[in-house]
Amino acid sequence: MSNIQNIADISVVIPTHNRCELLKRAICSVLDQTICAREIIIVDNASTDNTYEIITSLFPEIMYFYEKRKGVSIARNLGIKNCNSTWIAFLDSDDAWMPQKLEKQLFFINNNNKKYRLIHTNEIWYKNNKFQNQLKKHEKSGGDIFQKSLEICCVSPSSTFIKKEIFDDYGFFDEDLEVCEDYDMWIRIAAKEEVGFLDNPLVIKYGGHDDQLSRKYWGMDRFRIKSLEKNLNNDWFTSDQKKSVFNILIKKLSIISNGAKKRDNIEIYREYNDKLNYWSLELDKFKNEKF
Repeated sequence: MSNIQNIADISVVIPTHNRCELLKRAICSVLDQTICAREIIIVDNASTDNTYEIITSLFPEIMYFYEKRKGVSIARNLGIKNCNSTWIAFLDSDDAWMPQKLEKQLFFINNNNKKYRLIHTNEIWYKNNKFQNQLKKHEKSGGDIFQKSLEICCVSPSSTFIKKEIFDDYGFFDEDLEVCEDYDMWIRIAAKEEVGFLDNPLVIKYGGHDDQLSRKYWGMDRFRIKSLEKNLNNDWFTSDQKKSVFNILIKKLSIISNGAKKRDNIEIYREYNDKLNYWSLELDKFKNEKF
């Protein structure tokens, strides 16, 4: 891969919130890359720990932004808007990269794969410092991943390598979504174009810590439902894609509604059962219009 320049046209964006110790590991994994990114941007999402002091004392060359509004979408979007490179690589502050992550992705792009504007990689998982096997549903892939992306988020933000211009075409991360903002972003992209994939474990994901967003919110499908509803209302999908979206949406609504009913949570049951009835009727209308 000697044809790749030492300093690459890449900006690395790392959002963080009260993870100063974990953040050091993430930053060091970027600095240890076999090629150098043009810039590293830290977006401190209203941290109250020693994040600022650590960045300014140990990594003074890094661009640092403080954002008082909380939310990972808000943090990522601020990073995107301040990037000065053609390509953006995201890294969550509790994850880390293998040393050749950026080099392999840039080589992939330069090796007759220029059509791709989003490239992701495989990953290694650790939970509570123990290696964890991934389930079949988490298996990564490339090409047309739209159908798979509807079920579950199948692209890890820390593995992504994205052309900055894609955000001009499809918008930024949805700041109204507390979680599953990545799910929302990937289905919007996958609905319009194919995705590149490297079947190399180039990202190390560390789980099990208390501040993970997946621990903070119950029923993650609630946020995927919100994303699907929004994109249907915005007429984002083709006619062929809509059938799949309707079916997945109704499936997820049924799961939340039935779960709430079993737990005698009447308020949640009524909310999601009403949604289920509404979208079931919309599916019927769609079928009648199409045929």
